Amino acid sequence: MKKIFLFLLISLAFYNLPAQKFEKKLDSLISVEFKEKDGPGLVFLVSKNGKAIYEKAIGKANLELNVDLKNENVFQIASMTKQFTAVAILILEEQGKLNVNETVSKYIPDYPNGDKITIHHLLTHTSGIKDFTKIKALKDISQKEMTPEMMVDFFKNEKVDFLPGEKFEYNNSGYVLLGYIIELVSKESYENFLKKNIFDKAGMKNTFYATDRQIVKNRAYGYHKKESGYVNKTVISYSIPFSSGALMSTSADLLKWQNALTQNKLLKKENLEKAFRKNHLNNGEEFSYGYGWHLKDIKGIPTREHGGHLFGFKSMAVYIPSKDIYAVTLSNCDCNSPTEITKKIAEIMLKNYSN
Repeated sequence: MKKIFLFLLISLAFYNLPAQKFEKKLDSLISVEFKEKDGPGLVFLVSKNGKAIYEKAIGKANLELNVDLKNENVFQIASMTKQFTAVAILILEEQGKLNVNETVSKYIPDYPNGDKITIHHLLTHTSGIKDFTKIKALKDISQKEMTPEMMVDFFKNEKVDFLPGEKFEYNNSGYVLLGYIIELVSKESYENFLKKNIFDKAGMKNTFYATDRQIVKNRAYGYHKKESGYVNKTVISYSIPFSSGALMSTSADLLKWQNALTQNKLLKKENLEKAFRKNHLNNGEEFSYGYGWHLKDIKGIPTREHGGHLFGFKSMAVYIPSKDIYAVTLSNCDCNSPTEITKKIAEIMLKNYSN
């Protein structure tokens, strides 16, 4: 009996060794990259096989009140919103309500060149329409409450940058159009459609369409860093980024999102796989973007990645499907970039859990 007990103890210690080793490496990496503890900061979550094995929060959720960040804090996730918009489109396609190869003009008849631009072009940033973030007049509407139709009208008559399918160029306007199409087809608001078809099904109770008016429990406040110190984030209306970047969430809810995708809770596997295929331009050239995800790799092992940046906040997530490894970092200051450190975390995770 003693021998069996000793064997179990040794086995348990051996099993925990990779996790302990990983935690020390991560702690060391984070402490080197982010030394300031009294400014706004970041939260980190890493999972293996759908379960969180490392969580950490550094910095402040609110500088005025001197409140520390915690992993339960709610952050604006900015362009990570595009994943949800893309999946919502695929849900509507699975329901037989649209097809990604249909043109924009089917849903918005007066859209310029809409008979040449497909939903697929919008999803893959190959439509050529003008990105509204590059339009000078944006500052004039940045604090106005805009309907999706008003946002589309804001950019639809701008000169196109290129013809559909000729080039890959990251584009927020395309994802605003997708959100508007979601509303037209579903006859629901974008917010309600996502809540019913994604958030509720995935168990994401702390994920919302962003608001500065309603009380959001555990909200992390956003900041900019100036030469004089930190200042509160620039105020905008979230109806501007809309379905291209207006969601807010927690690290734990984003893990639930990833798990819901992995477990096919939201879409059949064959339909979801469309989001994770590399695509081609008109000339046959391949580019590494699916529907709402950058498709990259770490040392030859495929990854699905996306980040986000909106006044006062930055986000980044990396998923390694072959190992079911997920790493997500959320920041409440646009002075802290989570992109590279999240990739480093995923790489360390890959080395320590290679089996």
